[in-house]
Amino acid sequence: MSLDETLQNGWYGKGRLPWWCHPLAGLYGCVVALRRTLYRSGWLQTVRLRRPVIVVGNLTAGGTGKTPLTLALIDALRERGYRPGVVSRGYGGTLRGPALLDELPNPAEVGDEPALIRAVGVPVAIGRDRPVAAKLLVDAGCNVLIADDGLQHYRLARDIEICVIDGERRFGNGKLLPLGPLREPLSRLGRVDFRVCNGGDAQAGEVPMRLRGDVVRALLDGREQPLSDFSKTRVHAVAAIGHPQRFFASLAARGVEVIPHAFPDHHAFVPADIAFGDGLPVLMTDKDAVKCRAFAQADWWSVPVKAELPDEFFDAICRRLSAKA
Repeated sequence: MSLDETLQNGWYGKGRLPWWCHPLAGLYGCVVALRRTLYRSGWLQTVRLRRPVIVVGNLTAGGTGKTPLTLALIDALRERGYRPGVVSRGYGGTLRGPALLDELPNPAEVGDEPALIRAVGVPVAIGRDRPVAAKLLVDAGCNVLIADDGLQHYRLARDIEICVIDGERRFGNGKLLPLGPLREPLSRLGRVDFRVCNGGDAQAGEVPMRLRGDVVRALLDGREQPLSDFSKTRVHAVAAIGHPQRFFASLAARGVEVIPHAFPDHHAFVPADIAFGDGLPVLMTDKDAVKCRAFAQADWWSVPVKAELPDEFFDAICRRLSAKA
């Protein structure tokens, strides 16, 4: 069992954690508290741009559905007349930035999530220095900025914070890394503007979100067909996301006979990773498809998902943006 699997099992009550997690969690908690204090006191400076910033992030390590929510937010803002742009660190890519992405960025250079978001035609900037990268979006004409996975990146001042919660796993044992899955203490939830619950049962004060995927898309030519066509079909399911089991379970719920293949989040795929040698179809997430298209085979399919949220949620965000104009 890998270290990541050991930690995940321990966080969510399926195994024991190594002894060294206890002292490291205490040290991590001190660092988090000190960093927050330094920003609050002004010892560490935040950078405020001349456009409003919406942060989409989470408290836990691993996937919670931030990217689908970001894509849904992009659509909602466009429909309401805004010109959004997305700033990302570009995790998993080799390019340090800052850089404004072109129309067909290389996921190996810019990261899989920025490449996926850029594919919907929205401006995307990456860089480890997020304020500098975000300024590229302002210069490109964006009038609202979305910071993808930016909840813990305090240097870029924000106007609205959205925390995405895994509705099934919630916060595990409620402990800080590496003793638990938390990047920050649970008390941080009290300071965000919106809490979005992906799947499961939304609790009081949380906005419900559901991920819907009804079609598959061929990697080679982009043609689409219903996911139901794969009902009772044995397939290889490939996922290199924070919580691969969610993807496998969603396929199984639609009657697909899944052979699961979980890879580390942001894994850089090579052809040998998907050379299963039996001729069965391969289904993968959209996030993984952007990295596999260059060597795709005829029966490889992505399963795009769309985040569904109440219109009232997007209206509330736009009211806050209007108030800050």
